[in-house]
Amino acid sequence: MPVMFATPEEAELAFYEVLERADLNRLMQVWSEDEDIVCVHPGGLRIVGLPAVKESWQEILSNGPLHIRPAKMISTQSMMSTVHSLIEQVTMRGPNHTEVVHCYATNVYHKGPTGWRLVMHHASAAPEQSGLLEQHDSPGLLH
Repeated sequence: MPVMFATPEEAELAFYEVLERADLNRLMQVWSEDEDIVCVHPGGLRIVGLPAVKESWQEILSNGPLHIRPAKMISTQSMMSTVHSLIEQVTMRGPNHTEVVHCYATNVYHKGPTGWRLVMHHASAAPEQSGLLEQHDSPGLLH
């Protein structure tokens, strides 16, 4: 039975929770079933379409759960879509050490007949020298 997400925030919370459990089936319930969904993993190619997105997550989650803490979310929303820009704090655990890296992520949600669903996830590595989360935002910086 499909899960109904009443808000984009509910869908986003579910997205990061199921990554922690490495639950591919629940993860794919967060995604829209539209054929034009898009996912870009850090350093990876653009992946388009539900089967390809599912396959990419299956490969990633086969290595176990992902420990990602979303932070510093900025939201832009309209009646039928919402864009979240956030910083992901990714904890990578190895046999002899733990490393924390940061990624910038953009999650786009659309509202449809089954509630809010993820249609795009784009994550990229944040610069290593940026350090703490407080240093990630540069107000007033022009391109």
